[in-house]
Amino acid sequence: MSFRRLHEETFSGFRAVATSTERLTGLQQKMLADYQKIASIRLASGLAEEVVLTFGELRLRVFGTSMVPSILPGDFVSIHRAGLNEISPGEIVLFRQLDRLFVHRVVDRKIMAAAAGAEGPCLITRGDRLRHNDLPVSSSELLGRVISIQRGDRNVEMQTHGLNGPMVRVLQSSDRLTSLYLRLSAYWRAHFPRRAKCQA
Repeated sequence: MSFRRLHEETFSGFRAVATSTERLTGLQQKMLADYQKIASIRLASGLAEEVVLTFGELRLRVFGTSMVPSILPGDFVSIHRAGLNEISPGEIVLFRQLDRLFVHRVVDRKIMAAAAGAEGPCLITRGDRLRHNDLPVSSSELLGRVISIQRGDRNVEMQTHGLNGPMVRVLQSSDRLTSLYLRLSAYWRAHFPRRAKCQA
């Protein structure tokens, strides 16, 4: 689907509703805000896919916490287009599923049956901080591999053992501990910028 068509589909229904926002109830305004958020996510992921397919590379800012401590919210990741057969377990990849973008680590490769009944290779991925694997990633969903992570003005060393470290096990156990880790990490980088280690 082209970017132009995606944009038209996403916002065609929104235009009619947007003209009468002053008459909306609180619930309707919340529904409209939710619709706008979904439309924005869909548009951004479609645009990212188009850029990678057209130019072969992309640089994105990460906002989620699923890859903490390897990738922190606010980090930039550089993506290079790669085919499914070029990716090995341990690498971090960008893929698109359910109209959303994910930057997760490959934990396995498998041959699985597709919806049409034919078998084909797929990647099994998971966020470092998550306990469960994502849905299998097909070659049509894979956009590329992460080749670098930038945190502030430094490049972060990429490691292939993100899922097994003791810090990851601690962060998997609690969202509160993850929030505390992120606050302490931000404080450390702000107050000790030269001493902060950039390790994934």
